[in-house]
Amino acid sequence: MRPRHFGVRVHNQTKSTPGFTLYSPSWGKQTLLINMEGDVVHEWSLPATPGGYARLLSNGNLIMTTTTKGGPPIRGGAGGGLIREVDWDNNVVMEHRDDWQHHDFHKLPNGNILYACWEMMPDDAVNKVRGGIPGSELPEGIMGDYIKEVTPEGDVVWEWHIHSDMDIEKYELHPLCTRGIFAWCNTVFPLENGDVMISLRQINLVAIIDRKTKKFKWERRDDNWGHQHDCKMLSNGNIMLFANGMNTTHPHPHSRVIEFDPKTNKIIWEYKDNPCTYFYSHHISGAERLDSGNTLICEGSFGRFFEVTPNKEIVWEFVNPIFGKTFFGEDANWVFRAFRYSEDSREIQGRLSL
Repeated sequence: MRPRHFGVRVHNQTKSTPGFTLYSPSWGKQTLLINMEGDVVHEWSLPATPGGYARLLSNGNLIMTTTTKGGPPIRGGAGGGLIREVDWDNNVVMEHRDDWQHHDFHKLPNGNILYACWEMMPDDAVNKVRGGIPGSELPEGIMGDYIKEVTPEGDVVWEWHIHSDMDIEKYELHPLCTRGIFAWCNTVFPLENGDVMISLRQINLVAIIDRKTKKFKWERRDDNWGHQHDCKMLSNGNIMLFANGMNTTHPHPHSRVIEFDPKTNKIIWEYKDNPCTYFYSHHISGAERLDSGNTLICEGSFGRFFEVTPNKEIVWEFVNPIFGKTFFGEDANWVFRAFRYSEDSREIQGRLSL
């Protein structure tokens, strides 16, 4: 897709879900809240470019990650470092710095922060890594994922290390992936019972970590997901994810949003475009099931987010008009994720009206 028009491109007032959409342009230093017409109705300034995204909390504050200097040898597409909570007027409420933090994070009901970070793996773990492009390790070795739960004061109360809590040798890297990182966690989704669902991009795996044993109590690998993002448990018990569709067996790369039953792995609902190649983001991206039953989809590579009905009709569509230079030196309007909040939600707290 090559966007020729930016801002709101579709708005079916009868079928779309009224509310405000929050997003952080990947190469800007702001988080924007827009109405259904695409007008910016509120804005927060960021201390640096986003380390992925920001979201509103139930107390009405904004929590974000932004990039910091230092940290791992490579940053990846959503390297962060600073987790900060601010109020509606951008006053700092809480912050935690970890230069190796990346991609995803959540503030838990108890006030703690759950997030993904990287660390250099010990040699014995490096020797267990199979697959990937031969000789593509970093000069420093191989980075591995590390998940932390910390208190607002920064004390670690729970942790999970990929090099010690996972049987690395059982999970071969995709043959087109570099061996610099194993296995590239892009989602940490806390479940109500304390367990954590994760998405490991480079091995096309979604798994649930048992909080007590730190072992997988459920897992599914599907190479046709193509480096999936944003797995989450829906209120009906199904799992939804953004299947990016990169390096799959399908002859034409394309993305899908998939909802499936984790007990049977049967697909319950799926969105893809027709022709399928009209919808494709090889990295970042996500999807959110709205209270109306519609789904808000973020096609991150093109800065496009759109709302579809259960019957897959596009009823609202917006393309981010803000471009910036990527770490490759190219212009892009990427958006990692987008979120919709209703006018009467706890997050908006009646501050705005449609």
